[in-house]
Amino acid sequence: MSEPLHIISLGAGVQSSTMALMAAAGEITPMPIAAIFADTQAEPASVYKWLDWLETKLPFPVYRVTKGNMTEVSLTIRKRTKTVGKPWSKSLIPAFVKTDVPAGFRDVVVSENDDGSTVTEKHWFEAHTKPSGIMGRSCTADFKIAPLLKKQREIAKIKRGQKTVGVVSWIGISLDEVSRMKPSRNFWAKNRWPLIEMEMSRHDCLRWMEKNGYPKPPRSACVYCPFHSDHEWRRLKIDEPSEFERAVQFEKDLQAVKRVSDNMNGVPFLHNSLIPLGQVDFSEDTAQGALHFHNECEGMCGV
Repeated sequence: MSEPLHIISLGAGVQSSTMALMAAAGEITPMPIAAIFADTQAEPASVYKWLDWLETKLPFPVYRVTKGNMTEVSLTIRKRTKTVGKPWSKSLIPAFVKTDVPAGFRDVVVSENDDGSTVTEKHWFEAHTKPSGIMGRSCTADFKIAPLLKKQREIAKIKRGQKTVGVVSWIGISLDEVSRMKPSRNFWAKNRWPLIEMEMSRHDCLRWMEKNGYPKPPRSACVYCPFHSDHEWRRLKIDEPSEFERAVQFEKDLQAVKRVSDNMNGVPFLHNSLIPLGQVDFSEDTAQGALHFHNECEGMCGV
């Protein structure tokens, strides 16, 4: 039986870039036969510029694959063909949702009887808004994982129904993100986390890059990802203002689309304050994004 092929899942951020360059230097073995970058077509310009540079430093090919433009797919209004109702749109990103509650009388429990029954009274409530969770999310699964797996199958010539491991997929999760490690769901693939094996944190990756004379990689994530921390939003706003404006405009466009869609009640926002992104004060950091990224499916984003 032939040995499985080692392939890097390249997010083009700090960790996966460090992992790829360490492999190129022979510090992680065996040498991968390729790296795959799954392009949502929604990354900031800094990521694509970095990826252009990174490709020149690697002794193995970098394949750029895509399922299409995630922004366009998110903002496409679709007509129903088999059921009656308003148009609908896909919910791809985990935007925060604010729901408007109309004024009216509502039952309120005022006491509880000995038998467990309750006594209610009708109270008047003014119209108000409330947070109501986040939108359904499939951005990583649809635009990162699916095209990446498709290319892995193609490179390794994986047969339908294959049970033997044909691919070892290197994922750039560092020691400080160990909770994001998840096994492959496919019998023909095995996930590997070289940075975990080497007990390297994200800070260690940055130190390795500096020690070896490489520039600091950008943060890899879609410009309008709601999982951004306030620190990242501020960086984007200062360092890449045109990309920040893309996110501001996307939020407005998404709200307009959801306003005429019947598969969502509420207004989506990119920041958990439920304030329009262009009006948020990013002068102080909040924890937004950090915990969410640790729960991100497959550990593929932000690396």
